[in-house]
Amino acid sequence: MSIPAIRTEALRKEFGTYAAVKSLTLQVEQGEVFGFLGPNGAGKTTSIKMLLGLVSPTSGAGALLGKPLGNRATLARIGFLPEHFRFQEWLTADEFLELHGELLGMSRPDLNLRRAELLERVGLSGFRHKQLRTFSKGMLQRIGLAQALMNRPALVFLDEPTSGLDPVGRRLVRDVIHELRAQGTSVFLNSHLLSEIEVTCNRVAFIRHGEVVRVMEMSALDRNISLLTIRADGLTAEVIAGLEQWGADIRLDDGHLTMTIRSEADLPEINRYLVERQAQVFALIPNRVPLEEIFIETLGKDSGL
Repeated sequence: MSIPAIRTEALRKEFGTYAAVKSLTLQVEQGEVFGFLGPNGAGKTTSIKMLLGLVSPTSGAGALLGKPLGNRATLARIGFLPEHFRFQEWLTADEFLELHGELLGMSRPDLNLRRAELLERVGLSGFRHKQLRTFSKGMLQRIGLAQALMNRPALVFLDEPTSGLDPVGRRLVRDVIHELRAQGTSVFLNSHLLSEIEVTCNRVAFIRHGEVVRVMEMSALDRNISLLTIRADGLTAEVIAGLEQWGADIRLDDGHLTMTIRSEADLPEINRYLVERQAQVFALIPNRVPLEEIFIETLGKDSGL
């Protein structure tokens, strides 16, 4: 079995009498995109800082890429884009990536090649000689993403990577994350944009007070269908009554029938049932439960994103 990209056991951080992270236990596999979800004040940022060795845990244990937290050789294989960054605004984009490449100990030929690749990838090749002070927030976010990838990391931490980005910028970040996953790179993603989490992550963890309360496979969203809309002619009272074997709350309005169902696995049977009773079926439209509803269900209605 492969070594997990991240593993923690009862990781805890106290600031005086306040426990910012109570007991973080989780495991992230190599090559997966893992979403880290929780309301403000749930301990997400402190957890990331502990994983990166920026803050020492009060108790508990953890490992990145099979090595204990804080291992210098391991940290050289990790990329990080913080939520609140303050880059050297007097540097040009070229100089900024050069600085980070030198800090990583990259050879000059590799540094130059990687810098050019990433500037092109994040759409900033035409701004390579511009100082960061002239960049918009979205451009700074993209150059920050580039620096996080300079060392071709095995594990990347992205803390709100789409903050301040327009739809085009969010698509770029999403595509980069998909590319990283295809390359076998692990991505630890913290974001308030649940729509981005839905289309990028393999699994997500919901945390409250620095404790994991639920871990969910994102593929479960596609199976977690609660509402079905049926467009069909010939929906007699008898036919509608027979649909109750697959669900409840059946309503018919202007030729559109809606009902709650238990599983998408029932869709073929529902379609077969309707056709056998001479109903003319135009569409069966399943609606899955959005991640936002699962977030609120799991963490409570008072959990602000």
